[in-house]
Amino acid sequence: MTRHPEGPDAAQATLRSGPDGDRADALTVTALLNCLIREVARPESGQDDGHRIYRLPTTGHLLRVRAGRYPGHPALYTAGGWLPLSLDLLVALTAEELTAYTGVSNGTLAGEIRHSRDVVATLLATRTPAATPAPFPPTATAQASPTELFLRSEQALVAGHRYHPAPKARGGLGPDSWLPYAPEARARFPLALLGVPPEAVLEEGDPTALDGLGPPPPEGGLLLPAHPWQLELLGGPPALRDGRLRYLGETTTVAVPTSSLRTVYLPDADLFCKFSLDVRITNDVRRLWSRDLRRLTAVDGLLRAVFDDLPAHLPRPSVLSDRGYRTVDLGDGGEALAVIVRDGLGAHLRPGLTALLAAGIGEGFPANPLDGLDEDRALTWWQRYLEHVVPPVLHAYLHHGVVLECHLQNVLIGVDAAGTPAQAIFRDHEGVKLVTDRHPAVPGVGAAYGWERLVSCLVTNNLWEIAGAIEERHAGLGGELWARARDLLAGYAGDHVRIRALLAASHVPAKANLLLRWLGADGGEMRCVPVPNPLLPVADRHRNRDYGHRY
Repeated sequence: MTRHPEGPDAAQATLRSGPDGDRADALTVTALLNCLIREVARPESGQDDGHRIYRLPTTGHLLRVRAGRYPGHPALYTAGGWLPLSLDLLVALTAEELTAYTGVSNGTLAGEIRHSRDVVATLLATRTPAATPAPFPPTATAQASPTELFLRSEQALVAGHRYHPAPKARGGLGPDSWLPYAPEARARFPLALLGVPPEAVLEEGDPTALDGLGPPPPEGGLLLPAHPWQLELLGGPPALRDGRLRYLGETTTVAVPTSSLRTVYLPDADLFCKFSLDVRITNDVRRLWSRDLRRLTAVDGLLRAVFDDLPAHLPRPSVLSDRGYRTVDLGDGGEALAVIVRDGLGAHLRPGLTALLAAGIGEGFPANPLDGLDEDRALTWWQRYLEHVVPPVLHAYLHHGVVLECHLQNVLIGVDAAGTPAQAIFRDHEGVKLVTDRHPAVPGVGAAYGWERLVSCLVTNNLWEIAGAIEERHAGLGGELWARARDLLAGYAGDHVRIRALLAASHVPAKANLLLRWLGADGGEMRCVPVPNPLLPVADRHRNRDYGHRY
């Protein structure tokens, strides 16, 4: 496998020129600027011809950036005026500031950023264009099935996490390794099938849906599907010398990678499978850690009942159950070949609705329901989105001490024939946290940390990006969007001390992905920086331009 931790291989070097290379540079610059502005830079007063000016506080450099949802065209102030910054110069400037700012050097992040840029360039060059159906309503489903529209939303994230410095890094591996399994390239592939004797299987919960993915193994064994990329990373089936494993070939049903890359959807079986991948993607090596597997069934049991007491007048969401897992211990506690079995859509999505990934809606894809809405319909769409997403998330925390990881990649929205939100579906138990005071028997978190995590996921990640996507289409609508969010929060639980504090706060927490990666933090760690609270009335927001205390 080709590795290039410090830059592209020869094939990718050709992508540095031309429209795909230019766009990859621009997308990578935007992600890095988002992080730098949110986590480190201090805004200077005033604007400069549609640009905003920021100061890097430790080195003192002044940075000018094109304003807007996706900042770009950075320039450094010099004695000769504003010097435009290439991606490489911006990376060097960032490294200089972070080294001075934190007192810590980092020899790997620059390579990760360049590698992420090269992955984006490859995706842009190889991504086949999707057929472009008419926007919602009905004509969209005449040209693309609800399943195809769902997968289109899952595979729309070519730019990746917009607030991560290396959102598309693939562990320094070349495209020959990862491209066949890339959701952004609209990959489709079979799963590998392994046979394991029953006495060697480790499992918990109900993973029996895996038994339907192929014929029964000989001699009474159990089926263990494996992600083919993970098998390659482990050396391939012939190199799995553990005598308990037998390679049985591939599934006849096709797996489609979702936005998380290691989770696949099998449309024919209506089943999701989540695998370990020994590759660092954004903040963590994407292995199914034994600590998370051990708590899976306890979390699933809580989530099955968490909305049973939701007030009847509120729209009831659904949760895709992570039913159980199956694995075999290769001397690693069963992590490397673990697979989690997750419910498909059929048992949860209400009749007549189409499931779409919230992150895809925010990013954009053909038949995005936000396209073509006038201002009134856009406000109605937002109102319905708020009503289906926000109260259940707050209910789970306030009434049950359950912190849903409700960021954009973990929320599906069921839309009706007009494209209007009519159901919320939450997924992925791994990121769910339990407040220790309410659930002492399961490893958990403190109430304050849980609330910070919830606000960061719900407000700063989810609502911020969806509101940004709407305002991008309807400039000037932002004040009304956030006024409606504020009214809904106040109406639902304005008498709760945490809600009152949130509505009055000058700042809200945002995950500090750049600083976390620079400091080499554990992938599961969440440290936040404060950003101006969008829920404040507009007049108060303008008086709160400074980003406040930083760690």
